Amino acid sequence: MNVVTAIKNGDHFVFQQVFNQYHEKLYFFILEKTRSEYLSEEVVQITFIKLWRYRQSLNENFTISTQIFRIATTSLIDLKRKQYNNDVMMKELFSQQDSEISNTSTANKIDEKELREKITGIIYNMPAVQRRVFEMSRLEGLSYKEIAEALSISVKTVEVHISRALKRIREHLPLIILYFICR
Repeated sequence: MNVVTAIKNGDHFVFQQVFNQYHEKLYFFILEKTRSEYLSEEVVQITFIKLWRYRQSLNENFTISTQIFRIATTSLIDLKRKQYNNDVMMKELFSQQDSEISNTSTANKIDEKELREKITGIIYNMPAVQRRVFEMSRLEGLSYKEIAEALSISVKTVEVHISRALKRIREHLPLIILYFICR
């Protein structure tokens, strides 16, 4: 029985062997593409979760190596797309022009001002370093590398802070929206 068939049949031992054999190779493959330890770790974890979760759809005509690296590549693309969409959302959120505000009614101006204040409050309540990293990235437009150099931290640490800051904002946005709907 080949490796793909064994995994499709739910063989934990073979899956563990595949994990042990490809974990490090996959990590360095993604690291070479992204230069991000954080993304490399995430992609490897997601890849093996998907490999097991969707093992029934593995194709026995391809080697396990080919399928693992294909899953990793698509997972990386998905993560980068998600990261890009989060970045775009935050830029749109913070780049509302004052001219747009002046075109709305007084009630809308008050609502927008309150919304900005609530978002600013969320940002203000972040841990100090996380807040500073987020502000440097989203408000000042600095790259992760520039932030890392300015704060004497690693690029990975910058990525972690941005990820946690965005998560915090996403967690609070539904409550803020609900607040404005129910008023």
